[in-house]
Amino acid sequence: MVLGLIIRRMFFLIFVLIALSAITFTLMRLVPSDPARNIAGPRASPEAVQKVREDFGLDEPVLNQYVNYMTGIVKFDFGTSLVSRRPVSDDLRRYLPATLELAFLSLGFALVFGVPLGVLSAIKKDSVIDAFGRVVSVLGLSVPSFWLAIVIQFIFFARLGWFPDGQRLPIGTDPPRTITSFYTIDSLLTGNFGTFFTTLEHLALPVLTLGFISLAPITRMMRSGMLEVMGQDYIRTARSKGLRQNTVVTRHAIRNAALPALTVIGLQLGLLLAGTLLVEIIFSWPGIGRYAYQAIQNQDPNSLISVTLIIGAGYVLVNLLVDVSYMFLDPRIRVS
Repeated sequence: MVLGLIIRRMFFLIFVLIALSAITFTLMRLVPSDPARNIAGPRASPEAVQKVREDFGLDEPVLNQYVNYMTGIVKFDFGTSLVSRRPVSDDLRRYLPATLELAFLSLGFALVFGVPLGVLSAIKKDSVIDAFGRVVSVLGLSVPSFWLAIVIQFIFFARLGWFPDGQRLPIGTDPPRTITSFYTIDSLLTGNFGTFFTTLEHLALPVLTLGFISLAPITRMMRSGMLEVMGQDYIRTARSKGLRQNTVVTRHAIRNAALPALTVIGLQLGLLLAGTLLVEIIFSWPGIGRYAYQAIQNQDPNSLISVTLIIGAGYVLVNLLVDVSYMFLDPRIRVS
């Protein structure tokens, strides 16, 4: 059953990627700008601009350009970036790990603080903890990530000077030897603890920003799920048997309350992969969000479509992982 679900989702992924690529490619062509002129420069001669068009295939019909690009995608060739003049696949290998590291750590921050806060808010309903949880949820859902990033950067960097303003490492500092392309993991694996703590310092502010935004829906959904579960008959039965409150919560309540929260967690991971653009710009983080921003500025279709496809595939795969997790957490789903 699980294998059948995976096969269906992988088949669905093909149509999602085709639709995303077609929409993105069309929108890029509707923008009143000439990518060849952007590459050649404002002072380039018409002959030089035409040469750029011929070199990158921009003089062909739009449909031919799209077909050529998608043919390359089938061969795992994302084309050449019009800006960096490197293969887009090389750029993705360079920038994607930075975004993944930031997204995973931000989600970890949200889970570590959001799940316990949601559970405590439900157990101690209408208490000070519950009021604090509701305030955190409202703020996290209401505050834009870019505004929060600016405020956090202003307070902890400009005023207090506790953390650096951004970037992955200080200028002039060599990264650890590449093993996983995650600086935190690579520095630990190579025993470079100085780089490890430096990396954590640079991650602190962007992780705090994205983690707080993701914490809010997780806390809210976990609280709602716990409130619903705590009123069920099997919870009252467990209490009537004389089980302690902690045992009832940890063994019986949290697992069932986590099912609706699991969907939100999956969506938050997808949003972190797609929604880090403005945060990466503010903190000068060298990830695919900043890479996509540069592609938009320079009318670089190959780079922008590739980032869109990566994010779209990430969304589908995360949703698939959530569905599979449902089957293991709730046996009734496997039976149905």
